[in-house]
Amino acid sequence: MIKGLDFRRLRRWELALAAFAVSAPFLLPAVAPGAPSFIRPAMAESIEKPDVSRVVSVGGAITEIIYALGEESRLVGRDSTSTYPEAANKLPDVGYMRQLAPEGIIAVNPTAIVAVEGSGPPEALAILKEANIAFTSVPETFDKDSISAKIRSVGTFLNVPDKAEALAKSVEADLAAAIADGAKRPEGERKRVLFVLSTQGGKIMASGSGTAANGIIELSGAVNAAGKFPGYKALTDEAIIEAKPDVILMMDRGGEHSAKADELFALPSLSLTPAATTKALIRMDGLHLLGFGPRTAGAIRELNAAIYGKKANASQ
Repeated sequence: MIKGLDFRRLRRWELALAAFAVSAPFLLPAVAPGAPSFIRPAMAESIEKPDVSRVVSVGGAITEIIYALGEESRLVGRDSTSTYPEAANKLPDVGYMRQLAPEGIIAVNPTAIVAVEGSGPPEALAILKEANIAFTSVPETFDKDSISAKIRSVGTFLNVPDKAEALAKSVEADLAAAIADGAKRPEGERKRVLFVLSTQGGKIMASGSGTAANGIIELSGAVNAAGKFPGYKALTDEAIIEAKPDVILMMDRGGEHSAKADELFALPSLSLTPAATTKALIRMDGLHLLGFGPRTAGAIRELNAAIYGKKANASQ
């Protein structure tokens, strides 16, 4: 008992304070830097390591990374952009990454969610966090360093940092070689590529800076013909003619993107471009081309060959 202190006359809050004062010398070492090793690691593990036994993956590159790490047995759901590898399509689809519905995710009973930056909407993410489901957001940029950063981030969250480090180093080496091949081409010989997101209503929605399309075009040793405006925007006919694209690049998917080369280059905005003269149209799988995941080195090589080799006209 603390000398001179009469516990019978203390109020409830004063008793609590007194109890802390008595116990503090015994509790503080457990959380202090010099705490005994048999106490601190156990506490840290319970606080820092979430349960990642049942994971929902949001973002095609994130899902690819989990498979590449050999940790796919944890997956209980994936978003609609996660279409590679083929086995991922057998998992429950929880919706499009930017239009997630909390009830669809909660229905697969996950213990954790790993999502690429930009997933949402924010209201849905707030509900999922309130449901006490461990959540991590993986930063997304469109350069060579972002891929290995994503791999390491996912590996850390899944508690397999050694696997992630090995995969990251392998991917970095492959990327360096692919980028070096594209960089050998002299600046004056680099072709101008216009990435077309859509042609709805005859309007060309093109890709500017800060986008996955811009990143992959530059890494492949070409020039983004659209210029440096940020994000995506509809270009005027005059702007497209002034851009002088040598090649049109599109995702290989249905809808308005299924137009044949003759139909595409009949559009007034494209008919007067160098690309129309040779009908140079390249279509590639969207996730492979723009995913910035483990397969990006292959996408760089494929795009480079299509732009500068005979494959440039193969998608007519």
